[in-house]
Amino acid sequence: MNSNTYGYNKADYAKFKSFAWKMLLSFGLTYMFFYNGRQNINLVMTQMAEGLGSTTAAMGVVSSALFWCYAFGQLVNGRLGAFFGYKRYMMFGVAASAILNVIISFQHSIPVIAILWGLNGFCQSMVWSNGLGVLNKWWPKKERGFASGLATAFSGVAQVVTYLTILLCMELNPEWGWRAGFRYPMIPMVLMLIAFAMLFKEKPEDVGLQPFEEEDKAAAARDAALSAEIEKKGFLYPYKVLSSEPKVIVFCLISAIAGVGRYGLLTWVPTYFTESMGLSIKAGIFSSILLPAGQACAMFVFPLITDKVFKGKREPMLALASVVTFCGMICFPFIKTQMPASVMLFVVGVSGMVTGVIWAVAGDMGGRAFSSTVVGVLDWAVYMGAAIQASVFGFVKDTFGWPAIFITIGCLYIIMLVLTLAARKMKMKKL
Repeated sequence: MNSNTYGYNKADYAKFKSFAWKMLLSFGLTYMFFYNGRQNINLVMTQMAEGLGSTTAAMGVVSSALFWCYAFGQLVNGRLGAFFGYKRYMMFGVAASAILNVIISFQHSIPVIAILWGLNGFCQSMVWSNGLGVLNKWWPKKERGFASGLATAFSGVAQVVTYLTILLCMELNPEWGWRAGFRYPMIPMVLMLIAFAMLFKEKPEDVGLQPFEEEDKAAAARDAALSAEIEKKGFLYPYKVLSSEPKVIVFCLISAIAGVGRYGLLTWVPTYFTESMGLSIKAGIFSSILLPAGQACAMFVFPLITDKVFKGKREPMLALASVVTFCGMICFPFIKTQMPASVMLFVVGVSGMVTGVIWAVAGDMGGRAFSSTVVGVLDWAVYMGAAIQASVFGFVKDTFGWPAIFITIGCLYIIMLVLTLAARKMKMKKL
């Protein structure tokens, strides 16, 4: 944090800064292992299809159940977390997800697995928007890009952790096959939940501090006015306001494309390496790991650049990332050897991972009053994109071949570029 003490005396500011970091790190580390209960299916999809006598396309539909339920869960969970209490709501989501994963590991019916995986998606949606809502109570606007970027970077590292965890599971219990990927990864998830329960505080008032004062007095006044309006007009008022803001709607479309790009690659690249390039499952995972590694880098670096280089302007970074991702995706399917393909994955992992910037935009648009709801709405859009790709891309691959998936993603990023240029000129009316 910078030299501004945000309305605190020296001692209280030191305490505030210390707890702000604790909240950021406790949330980030918990979320890092939370992906073990979400991304695991992508890495064992081929084994699941073989073991259950199914097809890759059908397993893609099963995978999409999580995305659909996660998407619609985000529409309500940001508000429900604020209503019931962020911390207990988040803890329930983590615990329920771990239990559902273990139950899935004992199933033999694809429809049953799809239903349970959908329920898991809803539980997974209880954490992210509420966690960012809490961080916005600890990190002022001037530092919000850094905080949201670091939190999002943990979710990028989470994907790497999941890849490595699945590899370890396959070594520990190869006879369990795909089922090991739904059992062992839950252990670190639950251990981090215990630490989270002891460390996490929802707001400065919980540790004897007053809420921080924004350096931007106009933003502070706006937050206070919006909080008062929510108190008067009730649970649904934020949705009414957000649905009337054209810039929010445009960023929903941008978020949906980001979801197609991020999860389209995470879902299908491991299978691409095994089916198209003839690699073993383990070798495919090792090559694929450069994708989430690149995404983790982008999640931290992009929001920081928007804070420090572009002075809080988020659109230039989105525009640059869109162009680079388009070029990378058009080239990727024509690379036929493992190492160059892996390097290109890292490049598009960095350039295509724009959600860290989107969460900073959500914080800017919603402030402390609306931030968890704005994040929930934009994350809904991200996972609508993820759900659509998971449902459709398996059939696209079977009909048109692997290149069609990557070229489609590239073309969508050109649409993102156009939307970003349009959003740059838009002003918020009510927020």
